[in-house]
Amino acid sequence: MSDKPSLYLETTIPSYLAARTSNNIIIAGRQAITHEFWETERHNFNLYVSDVVYEECSAGDPVVAKRRLEYLNDIAILNSTPDVKLLAETYMQILSIPYRSRADAFHLAICCINEIDYLLSWNCTHLGVESMLTAQKYNDEHGYSTPIMVTPDGVVNKYTEVDFNA
Repeated sequence: MSDKPSLYLETTIPSYLAARTSNNIIIAGRQAITHEFWETERHNFNLYVSDVVYEECSAGDPVVAKRRLEYLNDIAILNSTPDVKLLAETYMQILSIPYRSRADAFHLAICCINEIDYLLSWNCTHLGVESMLTAQKYNDEHGYSTPIMVTPDGVVNKYTEVDFNA
């Protein structure tokens, strides 16, 4: 058994890594910190992605999709099992995640079913603090683990993570 914590890379991570540097200062900053995470911190974790991440990274411009997928080489893949699908459907309901954003529910469900320690993402729209607290309550009542939702700056700077298991 590994002594490294497990970390799930949500789709925004390879997307920020593969994109051209943005003219938007906030996005450019996120891209820079994501690259810093990739260069300095990723080796401190057992990394995971899912079939959902692969599907999302494969979409769009084929050249950019290829770059996104290259970042996923050698990372373990977790699949959307029937248990994951059922839990994702539950999250969509209790967290009010719209159908068009169902991948967010799948990312969380995959982490919970597989007992992943951290969910790394820049996408906190549907998995922000309130949603994660709601998911934590549901998970505690139904015997699921809940990952710590963190952004790359939280890992690099080691101060912005939120532990919903505390």
